[in-house]
Order: sequence, then C-alpha cells, then structure tokens
Amino acid sequence: MTKEQIVQLLSMKMKLIRVERGYTQEEMAEVLGISKKTLVQIEKGRVLAGWTTAAALCALFRDSEVIQGLLGEEPLEIMETVAHQQIRRPRQKTLGGKVWWRPIAESGPFRLQQNVISMHYRIIDAENYRWFSSMDREEAMRYLTELSASTASSAHKKGE
Repeated sequence: MTKEQIVQLLSMKMKLIRVERGYTQEEMAEVLGISKKTLVQIEKGRVLAGWTTAAALCALFRDSEVIQGLLGEEPLEIMETVAHQQIRRPRQKTLGGKVWWRPIAESGPFRLQQNVISMHYRIIDAENYRWFSSMDREEAMRYLTELSASTASSAHKKGE
C-alpha cells in the first residue's frame, strides 16, 4: 500500500467513519484539525484528505471498525510502516496474527507474516511481540534471517 492509496481509501470512507462515531461535521472537523468546509469537500469526494489528516484519522479513530476493515487491526502500524518504509524495533505485543495475517516464513523464535489487507509484512517473536514491519518482502526476509542468526548466536554464547 502507498500513501496515496491509504489517503484515497480513508477519504472515501470519511463520512462513514464520522457517522460510526456519531459526530457532526463540526465535531469531526474540530477533532481532525481541519475546517468544516474541507471536511464537506472530502466527504463529497471533491478533494482528498491530506496525509496528515489521514494519519490523524487513524490515530484518533484507530478502534473504528471502518478503518480496521480498510487497513486491518493495527492501522497505526500500517501508517508508520508506509511513512518510514520500515520499522526495526521491538514494539507492543500483538495478538499473534490470527485474523488479519497469513504466515510466510518461520526462523528460530520469529515468524514472518503478511497482512491480508494492506499486504505489508511484519516479524513477530514467539511471545507475539512485533520486531519489524516493512512493505518490502525481500527486506523482511533478510531481517528475519538476521534476527534468527543473532538470536542463535546469543543462545550459543550463553551456553558456553
């Protein structure tokens, strides 16, 4: 998924997200930090939301069923991955990928999964903590190999 695709998807569903929350146009515009006129233009399909508005929408309405239906269970992870091209650090615990994820590969205590909606990749450990996210499969496979090798090396050193 690209920034443009995310912006387009969220722009097309802006009104539905607003109605889902029970907000008026004035309330929604205030929450997102845009004018009511801009919100109306987005809802009518005359303009697209900007990237910052889309990011704010995902951050402030991350529990929205509409947004999760578009981007998966962790919309902020997708936004962050697209914005930075990848994420390389241990993060919050995940649910392990039972609903939105399909398995791609396993190596040591790590699993590479692909999101069935956004198509981005992530690596989680045996306890379901996310270590890496990327839109690039080859990069994700390389990092899976690196993580497994460093874990195996650490385990070997501890055993000596």
